[in-house]
Amino acid sequence: MRNLALSLVMACCMLAPAAKSRDDSSARGPAEALSPPLPIESGKIDLGRDLFQDRRISRSVALSCASCHDIESNGATSRRFDRGDSGHELPFNTPTVFNSVHNYRLGWEGKTRTLHDFVSGTLGSEHVMRGRDLSAERLAADPRMLARFRMIYGTGPSRAAVADALASFMGTLVTPAPFDRWLQGDRKALTLQQVRGYERFKQVGCASCHQGVNLGANLFQRRGIFHPLGGKGPEHLRVPSLRNVAVTAPYFHDGHVASLPGAIRVMARSQLDLTLADQDVRDIAAFLQSLTGAYQGRQLRQAGVRE
Repeated sequence: MRNLALSLVMACCMLAPAAKSRDDSSARGPAEALSPPLPIESGKIDLGRDLFQDRRISRSVALSCASCHDIESNGATSRRFDRGDSGHELPFNTPTVFNSVHNYRLGWEGKTRTLHDFVSGTLGSEHVMRGRDLSAERLAADPRMLARFRMIYGTGPSRAAVADALASFMGTLVTPAPFDRWLQGDRKALTLQQVRGYERFKQVGCASCHQGVNLGANLFQRRGIFHPLGGKGPEHLRVPSLRNVAVTAPYFHDGHVASLPGAIRVMARSQLDLTLADQDVRDIAAFLQSLTGAYQGRQLRQAGVRE
């Protein structure tokens, strides 16, 4: 079984882009630094930012995107399961919205490929907003909003235009972290323990699924390869990004683990059939803390924790 784990590690690591030099390869490994957001028309971003906080996009006018994605803290919440517009718990733990623009699929099940499609589906979902085209109708009845949409899109609000504005704003939610500076050559950006933790992260096999610009979110994997992982849910899930993972507890699709060290131990046993030494857990946790980034100059923090 351990040979299978090693084979998975080797196969997945081959997906990482080739490094420019031998020295660069040994340091960077399969991770990539964040790139700045692509230029987007500022009017769309500003409109999307306002819509992100607007409760008119939900059927009951009780929820906004920010209700489950608190960009003042970690881009998610501290709850195990958030509640949709109907009041019922959602089936999965809410992932952070930060850096989602770099995910190759969106959501735990990875059913959508673009932010626009994800937002459009969420607006109409009976599990989440239940808004369908209500949001467009309500916004069209607001003279100020009607004028903004006409100026930007040349027409009044529609579900497609609302989704486009929201996706444009969400595309700016990237959080550069100390690890990015280290990848770009600043060897003082990480502590010795964090560097040691990154080496162990690669050596034990975590990087077989958590690589690329988001250290994850770029492939699907079977849940519980060697031992059960979490409760009910699909057998295969999109691998989550590890960016900002130190501040986005609770963990996994069902939010059943509350601490970062606990999540590291569970993942090692379930996916790699390993029982990590305490020092390895501390070192890997230290490395993962270097993935905590900043948005608009403000360090991300656990939701519900005051600055």
